[in-house]
Amino acid sequence: MKIGVIKENQKSEKRIAISPNISKLLIEKGFEILIEEDAGLASLYKNSDYESVGAKVTNRVTLFKESTVLIKINPFDEDDLTMVNNTHILMSQLYHKSNAELLKAIASTGATAFSMDAMPRISRAQDMDVLSSQNNLAGYKAVIVGAYEMTKIFPLMMTAAGTIVPSKVLIYGIGVAGLQAIATAKRLGAVVQATDIRSETKEQAESLGAKFIQVNNSGETSEGGYAKEASEDYARRQKEAVNDSLFQADLVITTAMVPGRKAPVLITADQVRQMKNGAVIIDLAAAQGGNCELSVINETVVENGVKIIGTTMAPESVSTNASELYAKNMYNFINHLTENKAFKWELEEEITKGTLIVYNGAIVQN
Repeated sequence: MKIGVIKENQKSEKRIAISPNISKLLIEKGFEILIEEDAGLASLYKNSDYESVGAKVTNRVTLFKESTVLIKINPFDEDDLTMVNNTHILMSQLYHKSNAELLKAIASTGATAFSMDAMPRISRAQDMDVLSSQNNLAGYKAVIVGAYEMTKIFPLMMTAAGTIVPSKVLIYGIGVAGLQAIATAKRLGAVVQATDIRSETKEQAESLGAKFIQVNNSGETSEGGYAKEASEDYARRQKEAVNDSLFQADLVITTAMVPGRKAPVLITADQVRQMKNGAVIIDLAAAQGGNCELSVINETVVENGVKIIGTTMAPESVSTNASELYAKNMYNFINHLTENKAFKWELEEEITKGTLIVYNGAIVQN
């Protein structure tokens, strides 16, 4: 079976779905690997790195023509789909719950498509979970960018000229990104507080050294390991509980997202105006509408001395590590779906069923 790895064409994207190391492992399993020329350069993988492990580097047209499986990170776009036919099996993040037109376009080609962002939150699938591996890096990077944007240092520092008190960091959302942000901020010496609608995250936050801000969440639930959209009453209670911490924070990192829906607004414009002069907000949910009311994706907004950076803090900013982790997820996923270099098509198996979105031109999930 030939697996084709497509060059990402989204603006600022630097990652590649399969690294040279993982190419080697797949080839050892008996697969043939085709890499679109220069696809790995932005992640510091040269064409020769792939060729040295036995992969074939080729042009885009040849790759689509010869490959059975087509892999990329971001959703397939119109240009991609002009070369897709009913013999192809597509693997990428499709964001299918909010991308109905893309699903129709894929279905019209007769192809089959798996969505990596639909991976079930079960223990067997942990090593295939691209959202977790990539969000881990985003949480780390958010703290690093925040530290750069602040005009203060993180740790307590005692000098002959006096003592510098540690910075205060507040984190909304204690998922993978939030936990990594807590760990990174603590390592840098900050005083960290965190909050989440899921009370079960309290122990995780505290195990990393953060103070958990408790909010009465009676009546609120989670689904499949993800937070569900909060009620208006909970949103009011959360604001009341975190306001003191928010108004004293030097750095705020928001990570709260609800799959398939607009991100919840956790920080209003009025709250921003009551924050400390010089405070920084890193809004990792900006692409989904933002956890801060004033966030604008890929822009820095300054309001009353508070700097609001709307970003996905996309893992492409650490593309070498991000590509390697994504590739390991893909390797484990391909191994799970195949046997003796052929797909098993166990359609009722939980991981297959959860990620299979289009099957032979029919949309099976939307």
